[in-house]
Amino acid sequence: VQLQASGGGLVQAGDSLRLSCAASGGTLSVYGVGWFRQAPGKGREFVAHLRRSGGSTYYADSVKGRFTISRNNAKKTVYLQMDSLKPEDTAIYYCVAGTPILSSIAQEGGYYYWGQGAQVTVSS
Repeated sequence: VQLQASGGGLVQAGDSLRLSCAASGGTLSVYGVGWFRQAPGKGREFVAHLRRSGGSTYYADSVKGRFTISRNNAKKTVYLQMDSLKPEDTAIYYCVAGTPILSSIAQEGGYYYWGQGAQVTVSS
């Protein structure tokens, strides 16, 4: 499965942005999907996860209540709606797909496929 992220850009604090991640070469519906991000000079961190079945969602505390992950299996696309953006949300955002167990959704090792990253810059 190949993942292609899009929708990044430069916005002001308080604005909204929606990232998309289109899958090709496989069936996205069999995988849990998620997003990680990497800010300048920092390690990669978990942002959000959407379970393969049941539709349960999980978020990092830093984005809870502001970000929403969703998927459209027919379009083989994953979305990350980001509202009330803050300068600290500035990062490269990576979409991922895999079958991590619930206790491991925030760990990179549970994901088989990674997109190339989309830059999000939030100015103050």
